[in-house]
Parts: sequence; C-alpha cells; structure tokens
Amino acid sequence: MGLSDTEILMPASAADAVRAFGDGRDVTVFAGGTILMPMLAYGRYPRAGRTLMLARAGLSGISDNGTVTIGGMTTLAELAASGIEPLAAAARDVADAEIRGQATIGGNLCAPPSAENPRGDLQAALLAVGAEVRCAAAGGERTEPVEEFLARPQSEPRLALALKFARPRRASWFSQRRPHAHSYAVMAVACAELADGVRVAAAGVGPSAVRLGSVERALADGAAAEEAAGGALDGLEPPDDALASSWYRREVLPVLVRRAIAQLQGV
Repeated sequence: MGLSDTEILMPASAADAVRAFGDGRDVTVFAGGTILMPMLAYGRYPRAGRTLMLARAGLSGISDNGTVTIGGMTTLAELAASGIEPLAAAARDVADAEIRGQATIGGNLCAPPSAENPRGDLQAALLAVGAEVRCAAAGGERTEPVEEFLARPQSEPRLALALKFARPRRASWFSQRRPHAHSYAVMAVACAELADGVRVAAAGVGPSAVRLGSVERALADGAAAEEAAGGALDGLEPPDDALASSWYRREVLPVLVRRAIAQLQGV
C-alpha cells in the first residue's frame, strides 16, 4: 500500500494537526519523507488509513533567547545553520544538502528502529541537551523529557510538535560513519555542559539513543576524559547490523566518548 491508498490530511495549523492526529492509531505522519518514502517504495510500510501531511501546519522555526525552542518540522538544514550546538554539528553530519533540506528534526526524533541500521542521528544530541518534547498523543497534548519520549513503544503513537531546552554552556559532537555514504551514522556521541553538570549520550548502540550514566557520574567526580570514557559500555549490548558489528561498536564507542569529552573540555 502507498499514499494513494490513504485519506490525505493537510492541516493548516498546529491545532489542526493535533485534531487530525487524534490518538494516532490509523495515521501515517509525513514530515520530510526521507525515511517514509523509501519504506513505501520498497513495500516496507504497509499501513493505510489516513496520511497526515505536515508541510503547511506551521510547525517549523527556531527561537533562541537562552531557552531554545525548535518546531518539529524544522529542517536539518535550518538546524545546521543555527549555530546551536551540539545539534548544529549533528545536523551537518547527516547525509547531504538535499537530504538535510527535506529531513526534519521531528522525523529524526521519531524515526522507528530498524534491524538493518540505527536511525535518528540527532537523538543523542537531544538527550545531551536535556530536551523536552511537546507532543500530541491519545488524551491530548503533553510535554515530556526526551528520555521518556524515546522509551515509549511504537505502539503508542505520538506527534512531535516542538522541542525545548536551555542552551548549553559548551557542547561537543563526534560520530563514526562511512565516508561519502548517505547511510546513518554507525555511532555518535554528544556532550553538553548544562547548569547541573555534563550530560553524555550515544546513538547507534541500541534501538534508540541512550545517556551514558557511568560516564556522566565519572565526570561529576572529576575524572579525566580517558578515565570517564572507560565506563562508556556499562550496561550496553551494542547490536550487530549492516553498518557494523557489535565487536566494532564496543571497541570504538569509548574512543568516541573520550574524544567528545576532550573536545568539550578544550583539551
């Protein structure tokens, strides 16, 4: 089934989008389409019903007055040019200019897990800055920490409307990807220094990005970058997939963490 099998909904405002989304049970959300369209083309997205096209819903844009607010339909190209780190660096690292011009931060955040490769390259950066997600779901709108948003199962549909966070004092970003390829990053690590300490998160080590609690606690205790990076794998079982083996991820993750911390600290 493809988009032609569905009722097409084109809301003209955020409120209209929330009403059209409803409980999300029979809705396919079309944001930038960079993930959805290939899935449809290869017959890997069987859902029909209603398709919610968000291009005219007024959900894009960035405001920054110390507290950063980013609309869910803001493109990665806009984010890359914003200078808001580590999100700008993460966005610049995605694919090419054409993809960045279409892909949205909301779509990246909501990218469903894949057995073939990790998705959601920006999730680690959003975890690092402690973003809160304003979303629509069954029962209406709510705001929740990005950790909770990512932890909810795909069977609980949500529509990401906007993200908000305090701009970090300092931030860093490191990723491992195949040069000259449009594939997702094998792994990525983001660090952000906030008012309550340093947050560290990694993508590509599981179905969605995760915070590296052992690393954060070591840094809070004054550990150097190399010592703190030694705890990067605590509680993690990195997967095997088409991009890299579990062994490779276990070997490389501590290196990425060490480099990201060193960059954050200006070492």
